[in-house]
Amino acid sequence: MHAIAVPNGSDPRLDGFRTLTDRQARHSHEAATGTYIAESFVVLERALAAGHRALAVLSQDKWVARLEPVLAAETPVYVVPAEVAEAVTGFAVHRGVMAVMQRPTPLTLAEALAGARTVVVADDITDHTNMGSLFRAAAALDADAVLLSRVCADPLYRRSVRVSMGTVFQVPWARAVSWPLLRAALVDAGFEIVALALTDDAVSLRDFTPGERVALVVGTEGDGLSDVALAHADHTVMIPMRDGVDSLNVAAAASVALWAVQGR
Repeated sequence: MHAIAVPNGSDPRLDGFRTLTDRQARHSHEAATGTYIAESFVVLERALAAGHRALAVLSQDKWVARLEPVLAAETPVYVVPAEVAEAVTGFAVHRGVMAVMQRPTPLTLAEALAGARTVVVADDITDHTNMGSLFRAAAALDADAVLLSRVCADPLYRRSVRVSMGTVFQVPWARAVSWPLLRAALVDAGFEIVALALTDDAVSLRDFTPGERVALVVGTEGDGLSDVALAHADHTVMIPMRDGVDSLNVAAAASVALWAVQGR
């Protein structure tokens, strides 16, 4: 790596680390540049292990020695004081390291499903914290892939990546243009589509017998699954819960369902 001391926050070499707290500006910047932000040494290490390329790193001095063994020789590491890091990014950088990463080529639905037996389908989950938590649950409970509906939050947005602890790099994922195309891809790959929802015809997860390949569809806590998602499901199941509690966080619900269908 190439360590460079940068004492001035106005230095243009730090431009890739700006507007991190402005979601709309950040989305526009990352879409235009094909990049994303990896925050913390652990997340950066997992991104590199997954084959992603670091374009530039922002670091405080105490982290430089740990970065040297993991970064390519040509990677610029901009070493800044804590106050400069905060001025540039817009928040106190407690985790010490932040990297501008090159986005990998997106997978197609067929590529994400190749060889898979259990997948999670995220329906219109727009909260980045929930998206990161969902990926962490999918990784922990051995889901083979995560598929996203068109309007889902970006799994590579900084907060999603951070909350996931880098597990967004471990679980293959792909985004669908529409539910008809998503259903077609799942059916072609031999999956039965199982929606988690509190509908009148929902079967208790305790009584549900999954097939060989299962796609679990999960939605938001408030609105639940969209009507179009329910219309494209083969089965609807619900997690039996104590009276007075009608929902779980999406990551918790996905965890329970993954454990149940893979334990049968």
